[in-house]
Amino acid sequence: MKSSTKLLISIFSFVIALSCGNADDDTNFSLNTGGPLGKGVKVDDCLGFPESDLVLSIQEQYTTLPGKISILFKVSDTDGNPVAGLNANQFTIYEQGRNDDCFNTISTSESQARISPNSQIFAANTILVLDLSNSVLSSSLEELKAASSSFVDNVMPETTEESYKMAIYWFDGENVLHPLSELTAEKADLKAAIAGITTDISNDPSTDLYGAVIKSTDIASDLLSASTSGDKIGSASVVIFTDGTDQASRFTKQDAQKKVDEADRNIAFFTIGLGSEIDTNVLTDLGKTFSVFASNKEELENTFNDISQRVSQQANSFYLFEYCSPKRDGSGENNLAIQLNNGNLQGAVQTKFDATGFEGGCE
Repeated sequence: MKSSTKLLISIFSFVIALSCGNADDDTNFSLNTGGPLGKGVKVDDCLGFPESDLVLSIQEQYTTLPGKISILFKVSDTDGNPVAGLNANQFTIYEQGRNDDCFNTISTSESQARISPNSQIFAANTILVLDLSNSVLSSSLEELKAASSSFVDNVMPETTEESYKMAIYWFDGENVLHPLSELTAEKADLKAAIAGITTDISNDPSTDLYGAVIKSTDIASDLLSASTSGDKIGSASVVIFTDGTDQASRFTKQDAQKKVDEADRNIAFFTIGLGSEIDTNVLTDLGKTFSVFASNKEELENTFNDISQRVSQQANSFYLFEYCSPKRDGSGENNLAIQLNNGNLQGAVQTKFDATGFEGGCE
């Protein structure tokens, strides 16, 4: 359940079918960046691939002289569940140049294909939101602190990495989302903040759950925007814990649900519920990525661990795939297809690249 250095983002778009044929004549290189394949498109029918079980969504791609191609993409199954732990040997590269009727397979060993650390171009933020209303503080605070500390251990990398950060907030009945720990890459700071929670931290015993959902979504949106400036790609996860229903009635469930549903698709939403007073339907809707429930406080740490594993998988389903192309300067624009085989599951995506300036010497 530990995060690795390779790190959550699905972008949805219309699928464009490319016609098979000579790359100069009837291959369409235009890309549609709004569908399930991100900046990629459906693979040309000439390759004869079966229907995909896995979805490769291209987030960004670029070339580096003398001939390297780098592609950052997310892998998920057709239900949207992230797929982590892949390696370069599970990918097959196909290229189609101007003289090719269809695609030619490129050897992964000869092309020096590899999965590379993506920390320089990827940022992952997690926002943990804790219900510290009176019912929690009076009956399950120590269990919540232990579970939250375990969550931090499981989500944050063992060694500090600036690409992976977490912030912790808490709510009660007030119309404010209180910061417990600002966004940081330091695991020790997060755990110290959790350890410092006391039973007298709250001044309002009510529960403003819907307000917390709305405010944390706004924070996640702002963090995502800030962390993806320049050449960065990023994702965010919002994890909300509560032991009850909204009592403050400051906002409606529809307000909160609308905020979640209209959020950037690169924000994942998780909910954790405790006890018999929660509304599992509400929490399932708000935690549209995944929800989990504990019937008593003794189960709390296990439920937090379950969510932490899924948050880590979400982040670790992004891959920076790099290889050295055999195409050379003058070959112009070329089609590129990547096929993934993971056990008995497969998926593929197609894109293009420009070989201007390409020559030997790529490493």
